[in-house]
Amino acid sequence: MARIAVTGATGVVGGAVARLLSERGLATRLVVRQPARAPSLAHSEVRRASSYGAADEMRAALEGCDTLCLIPAEESADRVTQHKTAVDAAVAAGVRRVVYLSIVAPAPDATFTLARDHWATEQHVRASGVAHAFARMNLYLDFLPGMAGPDGVIRGPAGDGRLAAVSRADVAAVTAHVVAAGELAAVSDTVERVTGRPAQTLAEFCAAHPDALAHVH
Repeated sequence: MARIAVTGATGVVGGAVARLLSERGLATRLVVRQPARAPSLAHSEVRRASSYGAADEMRAALEGCDTLCLIPAEESADRVTQHKTAVDAAVAAGVRRVVYLSIVAPAPDATFTLARDHWATEQHVRASGVAHAFARMNLYLDFLPGMAGPDGVIRGPAGDGRLAAVSRADVAAVTAHVVAAGELAAVSDTVERVTGRPAQTLAEFCAAHPDALAHVH
């Protein structure tokens, strides 16, 4: 059975992706920094890598896997370098397909810093020569309540901009589907946009979900 490596499996999205793949009966390998925190799943095994930037550790953790589901690293100044190292380690380990969780509208000149990071990572995955797919998420819906301060005010550069936020559960479901689809068929170079239905300003979100903000503090 082909084995799928899933990074970030101790996190909310990575853990949900791993669980959904396990429920489909697919063999997974959870690549995590702290093996003791990895979920216990059927058809699953665990390997440790201290960071995406630890090239030798990543290569060893990915050997024997056919697909890598790469959940983005935590925000940091060297995030893109870490991603590139992880992709290179996957190629060196013999991984044949990379599914990367990206962001909607990645671009080299994007105003949003993380969109530039995701664009650079996508470009590196494409240049790696292996089959690949991207699940491009929008901002997490369940992240928005946490943007409110103790006084109930959201401070940030959003202005009247609109976004179709999406839950982390839905992001995980789509990502797992993209991974699984590639295991069942010759699917490569696909892009799936993962967004919510309504495009709202943050003010509209607050008005529509007062209970969500009330539960934050």
